[in-house]
Amino acid sequence: MQEDDKILGYQPGNTFIHRLNATTKLIFLLLVSIACMVTYDTRFLVVICVFSLICLKLAGIKWRQISFIVKFIIVFAIINLIAVFIFQPTYGQELYGSKNVLISAGYFTVTKEELFYLLNLVLKYICSVPLVLLFLLTTNPSQFASSLNKIGVSYKISYAVSLALRYIPTIQTDYWAISAAQQARGNELSKKASLGKRIKGTLNIVIPLIFSSIERIDIISTAMQLRRFGSKKKRSWYVYKPFTTKDYFVTAMAIFLVIIVVILWHINAGRFFNPFK
Repeated sequence: MQEDDKILGYQPGNTFIHRLNATTKLIFLLLVSIACMVTYDTRFLVVICVFSLICLKLAGIKWRQISFIVKFIIVFAIINLIAVFIFQPTYGQELYGSKNVLISAGYFTVTKEELFYLLNLVLKYICSVPLVLLFLLTTNPSQFASSLNKIGVSYKISYAVSLALRYIPTIQTDYWAISAAQQARGNELSKKASLGKRIKGTLNIVIPLIFSSIERIDIISTAMQLRRFGSKKKRSWYVYKPFTTKDYFVTAMAIFLVIIVVILWHINAGRFFNPFK
């Protein structure tokens, strides 16, 4: 039995977000993500976090569709936070110009300023990850390719990105099918097995799958060359969608959010919001 709900790829739908032009979603993702990466204003980041999570709900994205990648990102984020604290536990107090000790432990003294800085890093993850997942799960790869081409990216590169996005779900489907077949033969790879056995079993599946994928890519590349793909300077797009009123509204919203970040930069006299003044 294939784990269809665990496949991370385009999920057709009829929500407001699904109906947006792919170019609009790409512009919104880029502008808002850059704004969130630039600023350390906690108030702005909290608003975008709530907004991102609401958008996931409105798009009808189910938890089981994104649980694996979210858990992976959470583990990565925790490792990153621990590393930041270990290598420079005084960075927060240097940024905010004050020192409010919570736990005195020599080099690893914990301050309110350091925890507040780490909170901002967590908020940045929560801002960006839902937006990226939302874009991947609600955007048709062909429409994404046309949107890239529309903003000036070569249609050859755009088409390659489209193929990559289409191929990711295929690889995942093959993986779950092979995994189910292995378990049917008595090779336990579920949560019941030990971590070491699961890692070994996963590698035994992934490595041959990578080589077979390379072979498929070569076949697709040859087929496209035989059909003279890339012989023209331009191409038309069957799935191209013109901008509508809602697309202009969402684009304007993204620009407005960037303007807010610029205003906050001026108010805070820099990137950081300092509640310890």
